[in-house]
Amino acid sequence: MKLPRRQFLHLTVAATTLPALSSIALAVNYPTRPVHLVVGYPPGLAPDIIARLVGAPLSERLGRPVVIDNRPGAGSNLGTEFVATAAPDGYTLLLVTSSNAFNATIYDNLTFNFLRDIAPVAYIDLAPFVLAVNPAARQKLFPNSSPMLRPIRARSTWLPPAWAPRPMFSGSCST
Repeated sequence: MKLPRRQFLHLTVAATTLPALSSIALAVNYPTRPVHLVVGYPPGLAPDIIARLVGAPLSERLGRPVVIDNRPGAGSNLGTEFVATAAPDGYTLLLVTSSNAFNATIYDNLTFNFLRDIAPVAYIDLAPFVLAVNPAARQKLFPNSSPMLRPIRARSTWLPPAWAPRPMFSGSCST
């Protein structure tokens, strides 16, 4: 196939200017509209309070409103399903709690796959858990238990560990 001279020149000019044009193209600033932070619990519970404490500074940093969207029900599966089926554009976020991990293993008929459909963005809070088991049932339940699963001596009073979070603020609220 013989390439005409004029067509060859057009292709050459296009090939040389294309890299220059791509460096000039600017991406759209994020965000251009409000960001929705979905909480799978009703207002007033700990995840909602954490979302509101995080949402205010995030709104100031992004320069756009962060809307706290409470979608309670089904052990937080309704809110998780809403985010999993939302457009993956970064404008719908989910406040994930430990119940999301539990629900992924408990429920067989979820319409979403938590590990595939939800991607982590930021770490907000730490909530340690303790599993209490009868010592006689330990080997039956955990035959290959790790050294981390060691008995904890019972205490009459519970004291928070040294790394426990301290209150973030104090004061009074008037309505």
